[in-house]
Amino acid sequence: MRFLFSAQGWPYLLTPFIPLAVALELAHASAGLIFVVAALGIVPTAALMGLATEELAARSGPGIGGLLNVTFGNAPELIIALFALAAGLHEVVKASIIGSILGNILLVMGAAMLVGGLSRERQTFNPTAANVQALMLYLAAAALVMPAIFELVEGKGLPPPGAEIVNYGSDVERLSVAVAVVLIATYVAGLMFSLRTHRDLFNPPYEDEETVGWSVRRSVLMLAVAGVAVGLMSEILVGSIAEASESVGVSEFFIGVIVVAIVGNAAEHWVAVLVAFKNKMDLAVNIAIGSSAQVALFVAPVLVFASYVLGPGPMALVFNGFEVGGVLIAVLAANYVTYEGESTWFEGVQLLALYLILALAFLFA
Repeated sequence: MRFLFSAQGWPYLLTPFIPLAVALELAHASAGLIFVVAALGIVPTAALMGLATEELAARSGPGIGGLLNVTFGNAPELIIALFALAAGLHEVVKASIIGSILGNILLVMGAAMLVGGLSRERQTFNPTAANVQALMLYLAAAALVMPAIFELVEGKGLPPPGAEIVNYGSDVERLSVAVAVVLIATYVAGLMFSLRTHRDLFNPPYEDEETVGWSVRRSVLMLAVAGVAVGLMSEILVGSIAEASESVGVSEFFIGVIVVAIVGNAAEHWVAVLVAFKNKMDLAVNIAIGSSAQVALFVAPVLVFASYVLGPGPMALVFNGFEVGGVLIAVLAANYVTYEGESTWFEGVQLLALYLILALAFLFA
């Protein structure tokens, strides 16, 4: 019981929302209510998946453990996106990709720097590791922006924020696949760099790491249970997006770029802020920047490939103007705040203000 009210255990207090979401779905309740309850139900399932992954990683050695962490770190949002892809909500999927990148860089890192820096003059972290990941974000930005530029020059322009799905020509679809292949190859090279050749750079030692003591068998079982629960909540959440956006009065674009992106990563976001409070800024920056890079280099390409199997047709990596502008601004901000390997609480305030400005623009789009 004490664990539930601890800093790590609070997401599990939201567990009752899981059966409540199922009951509301079966009772055909209002879409807005179902969406809110399902969104809250995703938080504990994502937290359980993260905890099971950490427990399994702690018993698998640093190499396999690191691979498990980066593989399952963004699993909840990937599962949500796959259900949205199957429902034909291509623009919601792309909005959630950009939303995850913006949320990790601006919201999470901003909150981490603010909370961690309030009681300290400054915090330090390894600038080399941070700059390597910031460079990966530059690659990601180029990959996510160039198909949009191609469509602007050679096609019919960028999609409007309110669209659900836009049919593009075969050229930009082939370009998206080629870009996805490059991103996946870079992601694999990045794994080799961070988990083998330069492992110490990305895994600084901390003395007070604790686990809950699960066995490998129990960790695998909990990971499977969490995966099923995330899938169930994702199906309910995605099924209510269209009607919920109408009843609440916000666009599907805003729901994808802000709401879905936050609930899919809520537990991971909290961990980054918590470790920053404990003055472990290397780990906090690694979570924020590293997760953003993983979304762009791994999740986005996987969704492009999956679109050829799920949903009505291939998903082109053509983002709307708000998304293109947002990701460029966020990547520039990430490079600026990580350049010197130091952070203060006021830098966190500025990142949060930037996130709020973008969110307001998305709301009025």
